[in-house]
Amino acid sequence: MDTDKLSSGTCAISRGLALVGDAWSALILRDASLGMTQFDQFRTSLGIAPNILSRRLKALTEAGVLEKRRYSERPPRDEYVLTQAGRDFLPILAAMGEWGRRYNGTGKLSHLVVSETGERVRATVVDEISGRPLRDLPLRLVMPEAG
Repeated sequence: MDTDKLSSGTCAISRGLALVGDAWSALILRDASLGMTQFDQFRTSLGIAPNILSRRLKALTEAGVLEKRRYSERPPRDEYVLTQAGRDFLPILAAMGEWGRRYNGTGKLSHLVVSETGERVRATVVDEISGRPLRDLPLRLVMPEAG
């Protein structure tokens, strides 16, 4: 798929997918949202090849979803921390996980809990203005006017 086309069109979904639309990138952001910051932590957690992980971290950094910070000069070591854009992706990950449990939920599956209480999180996407779940709203897509 042509990511230049995805990232330059008028569809906000395609632009989002151009940034984090592959499974490895989404899983890296999942791990980062759970506190992982170092290359070896991501590699161990995901079982991902180092060259693939390097490419994904670079792309997520260039997209402004992660920020690369030097934490050791000798040897040179960097960590990857979520930017505001990366933190704003957490509800999307939570909703994807909820959807995956609902429609492909065979066996024991991971789930989010509130750290302080252990209470299970049940993610849903709501309209910020009305507070109503999107799945309950009659929606249509409005395209920008040419100009």
